[in-house]
Amino acid sequence: MVEKASIESIQCFGRKKTVVAVTYCNKRSGLIKINGVPIELVELEILHFKAVELILFLGRQHFAGINMRIQVKGKGHTSQIYTICQIIAKALVAFYQKYVDEQSKKEIKDILVKYDRTLLVADPRRCEP
Repeated sequence: MVEKASIESIQCFGRKKTVVAVTYCNKRSGLIKINGVPIELVELEILHFKAVELILFLGRQHFAGINMRIQVKGKGHTSQIYTICQIIAKALVAFYQKYVDEQSKKEIKDILVKYDRTLLVADPRRCEP
């Protein structure tokens, strides 16, 4: 019987109002894609800057060997921006918890909570239907 090499991967989701984002995160080259487009080539300027701000704030070394494929659905650019930032933070913490070590995960989590608590804790408010 042939054994498959286990792929280190996780899947996370985040929500903000009517927007839902799902990310598939695995150990590879360090590429982050939003709806199939690399994060550097995202057309909405605000979306690009807000997502890259989080990556630069934490430091690119934390994202060096981690690929993230993010799928976002829902209306509202602002909600999409905050959902993407939330999902990047949650996926990074979950990946470090599962595949790296507890100390690194705790450091990243403490940095994120000091920066913005809503990156790890979902905001339950919804818009009117």
